[in-house]
Amino acid sequence: MKLKYLFAIVGLACAVSAQAADLKELRIGTDATYEPFEYKAPDGKLVGFEIDLANAICAEMKRSCVFVESPWDGIVPSLLAKKYDMIISGMTVTDQRKKTVAFSDKITDIPYRVIVKRGSGLDGSPKSLKGKKVGVLKGSTEADFADKYYAKAGATVQRYESTQESYLDIVSGRTDAIVGNLVEMKTGFLAKPEGKGFEFSPYELNDQVILGYGTGAAMRKSDTQLKAEFNAALKTVRTNGTYKKIADKYFDIDVYGK
Repeated sequence: MKLKYLFAIVGLACAVSAQAADLKELRIGTDATYEPFEYKAPDGKLVGFEIDLANAICAEMKRSCVFVESPWDGIVPSLLAKKYDMIISGMTVTDQRKKTVAFSDKITDIPYRVIVKRGSGLDGSPKSLKGKKVGVLKGSTEADFADKYYAKAGATVQRYESTQESYLDIVSGRTDAIVGNLVEMKTGFLAKPEGKGFEFSPYELNDQVILGYGTGAAMRKSDTQLKAEFNAALKTVRTNGTYKKIADKYFDIDVYGK
């Protein structure tokens, strides 16, 4: 009798395992250098708000998330080359990007700010940074903003492959200010020991055409069914409280916005 039950349990386990294996993969491109959205834990595991959110959305879609790491400046070309199915990596929705890719409904909407050294006298405005060096993430919306406003005012715009590189340079004095996502810079730099001598400047960036309309998942324009399925799953995790539960794990502010 016990042997019979054992076979039944083993059979059930095999069925569950087979069902999990049958889940269709959803390959997601991400640049894992953007704490707390997507980054690597000390053991090398991918973690972060968007990693957890993507897994929750995949569960709703009855699919299996597979994350594919990509440097930021090559993340869209790799999507178009079909190296993955979508991008979930804090990508801002802009009119310019919508010419190339399709976006999901909004994932987050977070303001941009400027970090300067405490006591530097720099208020973060283009005028105050004339003759100074301003760090931005290569290929980002803040880089476009810096080109239009900071470079025009006489600052030198320095592009970095990752936000960590910009933090190293501002600590060492090789750059004077960093423009970026408020939450990422707060969590990834200001909240850490190396960010102790730095602060957000009072200047607030304002140009929606460049800075966009929040973030979303980017997909190839031909993948209309995938977009519809993703948006439906995103709506579900928003309404059933899963989104808030995940967000509360990482943030002390509302990252969804209005």
